[in-house]
Amino acid sequence: MRALRLHGDRDLRLDTVDAPAPPGPGQVQVRMRAMALNHIDVWGWRGMAFAKRDLPLAVGAEAVGEVVATGPGATRWKIGDRVAPYGALTCGVCKACRAGRDNLCEDVRGVMGFHVDGFARDLANLDERLMVAVPDGISWEDAACGPITFSTVEHMLFDNAKLEHGETILIHAAGSGIGTVAIRIAKDLGCTVIATAGDDEKCAKARDLGADHVVNYSTQNFPTVARRITGKKGVDVVFEHVGATTWSGSLLSLRMGGRLVTCGSTSGVSAETNLMMLFQRQLRIFGSFGAAMRNIADGYAKMTRGILPVVDTVVPLERFTEGLERLESRRVFGKIVVTL
Repeated sequence: MRALRLHGDRDLRLDTVDAPAPPGPGQVQVRMRAMALNHIDVWGWRGMAFAKRDLPLAVGAEAVGEVVATGPGATRWKIGDRVAPYGALTCGVCKACRAGRDNLCEDVRGVMGFHVDGFARDLANLDERLMVAVPDGISWEDAACGPITFSTVEHMLFDNAKLEHGETILIHAAGSGIGTVAIRIAKDLGCTVIATAGDDEKCAKARDLGADHVVNYSTQNFPTVARRITGKKGVDVVFEHVGATTWSGSLLSLRMGGRLVTCGSTSGVSAETNLMMLFQRQLRIFGSFGAAMRNIADGYAKMTRGILPVVDTVVPLERFTEGLERLESRRVFGKIVVTL
């Protein structure tokens, strides 16, 4: 079978490898149908010094597929079921796992496609416990954006920021995968959305998605615009995942008691914080990493209502690297999906 494997920094090869053995106890064998690319794929491809892994490594962190075989004692799924594998090898027994807080697992064994073999292969034997059902009627390409993209936004907006109807939210990097989804979900909730992007074309596309106001952060000061729109009060929530270049402005954009939720640092990992402003204005900052399996299911529920991902490009497995290069160069609006 085919497996797209990383052999070294920026060295991806489509290898022919042995098909897996029949699934073991509690496992199912999944034929992969589609994957969605994320920045973690780019980071792994470029090489990360802190990543403990053995090469070659099958890449791909977000995917969906179809059950084609079941192992002994595996009863949750049947052949033909459409499933979305959870992207982390959690223990399933610690306090966090038992509480359904999978992304706080105390003994996680790695992230698929980054630390251990991922989903860029025709077949994979996976723990049946780490699966979420993909509803009928959702295309493979859209469904591929559920396990990380939709779930990340669900966890950020609702588990952490507690976004409510009628609030105003500032969403950064509106052309990103999670940025586009956040706009659609926030508008569905009845929120006022202020979106930022780095060029006029992406700003226009963000407005077409439903953003009420758009800011080109290359030519405009987004905190000033955000405060003007809100009558100098500030926004209720900032959806932050850019990092150092937007951090101080994001805090300045918040109203008294406002909430900032962040899941990324693509522009840099360190930023200064005005602590006096933090406590005087009683701001709340939430770090958000990954999501729980229930967040994936919640995302799919929204897809069935018509809140679909924005797909920028669909490429076959053989052109996976082309997709990574497009994502790395930021020549993308929405998601890049890879079909198998």
